Amino acid sequence: MKRNDIIKGALASGVLNAVINGIINWFMVRDTAEILLAQDLISSHDKTIFAGIVPLATSLAFILTTVSYFTIKMKDKPKYFPKVFLWALRNTIFAFGLIVAIAILVQRVASDVTATPLVSAILAGITAGVVGAIVDYMTKSQIADEKQIHNN
Repeated sequence: MKRNDIIKGALASGVLNAVINGIINWFMVRDTAEILLAQDLISSHDKTIFAGIVPLATSLAFILTTVSYFTIKMKDKPKYFPKVFLWALRNTIFAFGLIVAIAILVQRVASDVTATPLVSAILAGITAGVVGAIVDYMTKSQIADEKQIHNN
């Protein structure tokens, strides 16, 4: 497996996830006049854009790591459990931490900023696209590197 193939696949995964999750988010919020970007409360009951993006990113990180593993066509892949499963957990924790850190910074700077449903869909799509591309690239690169180390 060549790096260019991995990069092309990761970009395709990112674009596909951006479009799908942006559309899903649009249908979830389209009847809302405006949505808070973030709220300056720890335990808010209001729906905010980041309250939707955090679980989106974390679930996608785990799911897409697993999907990338099972869709890669390569002999002598490492077994899914425990190695790739632990990669999926690592990617999930990384996505959670990064998105929460960004949300906290946005909350600090722009806690009561509202956005339209279109902006919400775009932000969800961008988040899903970035997570999808990074996770696909990391998973396939690690599998390729594992195979290379195993064969040497």
